[in-house]
Amino acid sequence: MNPFLILSLAIGAEITATLALKAADGLTKPGPTVLVALGYGTALWLMSTSMDMLPIGVVYAIWAGVGMVGAALGGALLFDEPISPTMIVGIGVIAVGVAILASAQTSH
Repeated sequence: MNPFLILSLAIGAEITATLALKAADGLTKPGPTVLVALGYGTALWLMSTSMDMLPIGVVYAIWAGVGMVGAALGGALLFDEPISPTMIVGIGVIAVGVAILASAQTSH
């Protein structure tokens, strides 16, 4: 299976779990709390699977960058958290960095 697809699924699970963590309100709401546990467990399993096929530096850089962007956008959409112009520039910089890392890995 494509390691970047596995990593993408891991990142999706992690972003979902992070957004559920906010919705869980200190882990006091059972539904979101279960989603937190399932999401982080799934994310770590998939991330470890992707590390069997890709260098750890590439996996972690993409994981962190895309996760930050996803959490910021999810927070804005689901919790009405603000996104400033400076944050948009930062998201763009992260996107460029992730693209460079991914293309450098696939060119080897």
